[in-house]
Amino acid sequence: MTTGAPPPSRNAPRSRLRTLLPLALVVWLILEVWLLTRVAEATSGFTVFLLLLAGVVAGSALIKRAGRRALRKFQETVAQQQGITPETDRSGGNAFLLIAGLLLILPGLVSDVLGLVLLLPPVRTALARRAERSLERRMAAAGPGTFGGAFQQARTRAPDGKVVQGEVVHDDEPTRPGGRDDDPRPPLTP
Repeated sequence: MTTGAPPPSRNAPRSRLRTLLPLALVVWLILEVWLLTRVAEATSGFTVFLLLLAGVVAGSALIKRAGRRALRKFQETVAQQQGITPETDRSGGNAFLLIAGLLLILPGLVSDVLGLVLLLPPVRTALARRAERSLERRMAAAGPGTFGGAFQQARTRAPDGKVVQGEVVHDDEPTRPGGRDDDPRPPLTP
């Protein structure tokens, strides 16, 4: 392993999310099946099929639209880096639109309702703010350091399974004959 992070302990407690997520998925699947059978009893199986098909079509169209918006934003970013100033779209991110489309594609009425609620702009705005605040809190709690600093300590495993710690030492390499001092390429050796 080449990161500076200590290896995970086998006796470390599991997070609440890792404990409750499988249970929540099972409860959600049972709720979806129960609700689909209730709607099928009240109407017909064909009506449920049409509802599920409409969800797949609407979700696919939504994902396609969000993908086009993401491509357009990427093209605008590239154009701005080249000095061209195109009109910018300030309608927000596409992540929640993609999630809404995926929820609509999933078979089930609860996921369809969640996908439709996620299409509402105030809901997307509130979730985006909450996600941004959560990310800022986590980044502040992470402490100072650089991404490259995480790789300054190397760990290797000895044949007996023990971890051997050490530091990465960068030796100054001599420059190539006729090469420049700031040349990032290493010299070619036969």
